[in-house]
Amino acid sequence: MSQSPNNLPTRSDKMFTKILIANRGEIACRVIKTARKMGILTVAVYSDADSNSLHVNMADEAIYLGPSPSRESYLVAEKVIEAAKRTGAQAIHPGYGFLSENADFCRMCEQENIKFIGPPVAAIEAMGSKSAAKNIMEKAQVPLVPGYHGEDQTEAVIKKAADEMGYPVLLKATAGGGGKGMRQVWSEAEFSEGFAAAKREAKSSFGDDTMLVEKYLTQPRHVEIQVFCDNHNNAVYLFERDCSVQRRHQKVIEEAPAFGMSETLRQKMGESAIKSAQAIGYQGAGTVEFLLDVDGSFYFMEMNTRLQVEHPVTELITGQDLVEWQLRVAAGEVLPKTQQELAINGHAFEARIYAEDANNDFLPATGKLNFLQPPVESDHVRVDTGVRQGDDVSVFYDPMIAKLIVWDENREKALQRLTKALAEYRISGVTTNIDFLYNLATCPAFINEDIDTGFIEKHQSDIFHNNEQTLADELPIAALYLVLSLAERAKANAADTSDPYSPWNSTNAWRLNEAHIHQLTLAHNDIEYPVTVEQKRHGSDSYYLITVSNKTLDCQGRISGDTLYVSIDGYRSHATIARNDNEISLYRQNGAFNFTYIEPECGNDETTNNLGGLLAPMNGTMVSVLVKTGDKVTKDQPLMIMEAMKMEHTIKAPEDGTIDALYYAQGDMVDGGCELLAFTAQEKS
Repeated sequence: MSQSPNNLPTRSDKMFTKILIANRGEIACRVIKTARKMGILTVAVYSDADSNSLHVNMADEAIYLGPSPSRESYLVAEKVIEAAKRTGAQAIHPGYGFLSENADFCRMCEQENIKFIGPPVAAIEAMGSKSAAKNIMEKAQVPLVPGYHGEDQTEAVIKKAADEMGYPVLLKATAGGGGKGMRQVWSEAEFSEGFAAAKREAKSSFGDDTMLVEKYLTQPRHVEIQVFCDNHNNAVYLFERDCSVQRRHQKVIEEAPAFGMSETLRQKMGESAIKSAQAIGYQGAGTVEFLLDVDGSFYFMEMNTRLQVEHPVTELITGQDLVEWQLRVAAGEVLPKTQQELAINGHAFEARIYAEDANNDFLPATGKLNFLQPPVESDHVRVDTGVRQGDDVSVFYDPMIAKLIVWDENREKALQRLTKALAEYRISGVTTNIDFLYNLATCPAFINEDIDTGFIEKHQSDIFHNNEQTLADELPIAALYLVLSLAERAKANAADTSDPYSPWNSTNAWRLNEAHIHQLTLAHNDIEYPVTVEQKRHGSDSYYLITVSNKTLDCQGRISGDTLYVSIDGYRSHATIARNDNEISLYRQNGAFNFTYIEPECGNDETTNNLGGLLAPMNGTMVSVLVKTGDKVTKDQPLMIMEAMKMEHTIKAPEDGTIDALYYAQGDMVDGGCELLAFTAQEKS
């Protein structure tokens, strides 16, 4: 690999001069950055929803594909090929998702003499079916989890295999990925419902509802190996990533290298990964995913024939640009490094910033990014994103806003970098998972490496802070911040008026012949807490007596930027504060705490009528209507299934009752908050 005088990589004689990126969002921006660094022109593609998106503005050229739904734009292979031909792009980088693992698309590229920046057709086809992949790996003597991957797809046959293995089992769509078409089944009684749901989701996501079933390990870790192969028979592994922390089978926080990994185990897993790649004649970047059991045994799970979302953590610990590697291998070059030249340096984490409500079963959220301020990037902090302030998070695509990646010389220091960066991330206008990520990263079990794929479920109380006793310090801090910020605002307002000493410019709760008292209401997890703040003076200094739950605390504090320095009964600490209107988030060592300031009621307040119906929790598509008008239903019975941003949500009956009317049918688009059906609860005797 040649170097330019300023140490930037240069193009070889075989290197492409222009590539098209058949993707959107942060991965398209990520590829553009490397291509630009290498002197390669880029072509973006876009839909109606992305007409003014960041990746379109960053690229040298852009081609319109069609309407916002991906099936009418990004997934139409013919339109993507035509865009490449029209612009003279010699190669197509598929990113991940969309057409990245579509063998037919890869074949079309070959037929049009356009280089597909990825593996050959045969490799994609071999790994495109989880069943076929496991058969290939079995012949290559790569260890496998016990399971059934046969062609007979009748429910009775697959259930018989599950019964014989013993529960729990895991149902998977053979064409699946990203947790789609996947269900855990804990008992024989749950099998039919889980089987039907997995097949339905697989058909919707991939157009293929072929299933496999395998034994579900109860305490596994999800450890994957990054492999790279060129077309000169060279292959290397760039070590491992631990991706065990997941929700809905989708990764949340990834890290590299994996904790507790011995050099012997690392080498064994790396060599197995290379064996897996060589078994299918692989070329380019690939990821071999394993389940690592508590006893150190590991089992092949699947191989992703593309770049992974979490590839940046590997880049940070190896010092390698994996997109550059992809481009060089696709252009016919030899791998930039040999196995002996690769080494691990430090530790890295990646946290996926999503528009979603973690407190409401991770429902995806939509809206406008009214305010967006990521942490400052440095040698230790990197932000991969495809959005800017003012952009919309739409219902049409994955709700990921950004990837926050941090690095330091060891896991402890890198984790400190991660929590600090999360506390500095500011987003308003859309509900995000930032506080959830902060709580997860500061959870004692995560810090102490007590992690497996069931981590979130096992540590719900630590991550979601549902325990009211945890608010003993946080409620007074939130109340103190609110009073101090009101005072600062009053000073600013007074400075802008002709009479800065007017009592109307004071917010110190002054009352004639009465104590200076603020009566506040703060809500946390939908529970309202009354807080009394009495302002006192000692000489020229102010202090506050804050009463919560009949306990009065002596508090002092000052605000500096986004940090509140506080003393409570002589105990000094500080908290990072993020405020959006009446929403206040405190970031402390023991997690993030969210409060809503309930303003005093003024004037008439219209109460909301109970319509006796159920409301759509999000914008989306009605996938299935499971009941009819007049049906008698029982509490928690599934009534409807909606889908948005690649995720299904089941609408269940809140009580025993009767369906009076249905307002939507299968296939209808639904706006969040709309009434889905009329429901009458059964009168309780």
